[in-house]
Amino acid sequence: MTYQQSLDIGTSGRGTINITREVAGVIAESGVETGICHVFVQHTSASLILCENADPQVRSDLERFLVEIVPDGYHIFRHTAEGPDDMPAHVRSILTNMDLSIPVKGGRPALGIWQGIYLYEHRRHAHRRTVTVTVIG
Repeated sequence: MTYQQSLDIGTSGRGTINITREVAGVIAESGVETGICHVFVQHTSASLILCENADPQVRSDLERFLVEIVPDGYHIFRHTAEGPDDMPAHVRSILTNMDLSIPVKGGRPALGIWQGIYLYEHRRHAHRRTVTVTVIG
């Protein structure tokens, strides 16, 4: 059995949004008890991460790290069609993930106790992002 649903997620600019509950909802709707859940963001300047869900400093530290290695307005980038955060957002999405595969067990995402699924917006301004969730079991 395969079940698929798209989620429309609004962001308020650069940062992470916990979408674990939404993904778990799609899994529950699918009726799949055992299988795989594939989550895919349909954008080149946002990504998905499986990350610590208890301490928000983990995600803040990740952001500070990415600012260091991929700063906005970095002089080596030529692609600046949408501003100084354009190419850095593309690099950030490639360095993280545009998709995740999560086991499904007992009709729920089989995550570790401290794991959460996050949409990671890499642009400075608010955007609408489409995340496709496919459950196979």
